[in-house]
Amino acid sequence: MTKVLMHGCNGHMGRVITDICSTDPDVEIVAGVDKYKGVDNAYPVFDSIQEVNVDFDVVIDFSNAAAVDGLLSYCESNNKPVVLCTTGLDEAMLAHVDAASKNVAVLRSANMSLGVNTLFDLCKKATAVFAEAGFDIEIVEKHHNQKLDAPSGTALALADACNDALNEKYEYVYDRASRRQKRPVNEIGISSVRGGNIVGEHEVIFAGLDEVITIKHTAYSKSVFAKGAVQAAKYLAGKSAGLYDMTDVIK
Repeated sequence: MTKVLMHGCNGHMGRVITDICSTDPDVEIVAGVDKYKGVDNAYPVFDSIQEVNVDFDVVIDFSNAAAVDGLLSYCESNNKPVVLCTTGLDEAMLAHVDAASKNVAVLRSANMSLGVNTLFDLCKKATAVFAEAGFDIEIVEKHHNQKLDAPSGTALALADACNDALNEKYEYVYDRASRRQKRPVNEIGISSVRGGNIVGEHEVIFAGLDEVITIKHTAYSKSVFAKGAVQAAKYLAGKSAGLYDMTDVIK
């Protein structure tokens, strides 16, 4: 039985993860951290992680970027592995993630969905075939109208997966409105759509002469990310220090 501390337990994702864990015999949320207390939790909830007095095996974090430094410092001091799902981390925070992984197990991915992480591998394999044959690569991502960042971290990670297969020789282009020229060969176009309550859709297009191959992932609810986070927590509990991602989980 994996004992989980849910950091950000009363946010939307925290509540989804709580529901998933309640029906999983191999994992249990034993405590949560959240300043908002308007939820009837089946476990104790603390205002900060420093106040937690319940033993646990691993942290799942779906909080906010401002809380990440404190969380990482706590995990380092208390030798607790952490599944870090919070997005929007700046360069200093990412450096702290790398530093913390020297002391504890940290799992961080641009997207927690098992399907999306399989997509990364498919894109690498497809790029290795199609790029040399002259195919252009375009990525289109769609999200709800409340999402603040564009392009999504997942879209950038998909571009990185393609670029890894090309020895990093491609450049990313986010806006073509400011130029008037034919499409250069060595670019990956990344386009963002924001509207309604689209949970998340990512499409990688390989466009060649007379044929187009599309690899696409659509999330119909946020539970796909929650399920991935729970699988990651089970995997990470008991692991030695290091920086892990979802590709380790799905191997």
